[in-house]
Amino acid sequence: MIVADTDVLIDALRGEREAVERVTRGLEIGSLYTTAVSAFELASGAKGHRQATKIGHLLDALPVLAFDEPSCARSVALRRRLESKGRGIGMADYLIAGVCLCRDAALWTRNRKHFERVSGLRLV
Repeated sequence: MIVADTDVLIDALRGEREAVERVTRGLEIGSLYTTAVSAFELASGAKGHRQATKIGHLLDALPVLAFDEPSCARSVALRRRLESKGRGIGMADYLIAGVCLCRDAALWTRNRKHFERVSGLRLV
């Protein structure tokens, strides 16, 4: 299972060839997901009806993983651990990492600077 982070989904929505190809391939074989956190970031960032419609079509095609109680507990522990070391990654990134860790999913992101700090999180 591969979870697409918000940044790579934005790349696909903008028509960046590699991202479009990877999203299309992942959807065809059923291996690509995203999180409720990324769905929120995408939908709430839409500027205008046309962009909202485009985002809606992508999210309709993409399975969205919930931020549930186990994800919450994992995210809390992750935040406490990283912030105690002065290596925080930001609220949304804690939540996304927690969802991925609970499901043993790899994260496809361009934000390696933050997510490389998360022990046990596989990055694509």
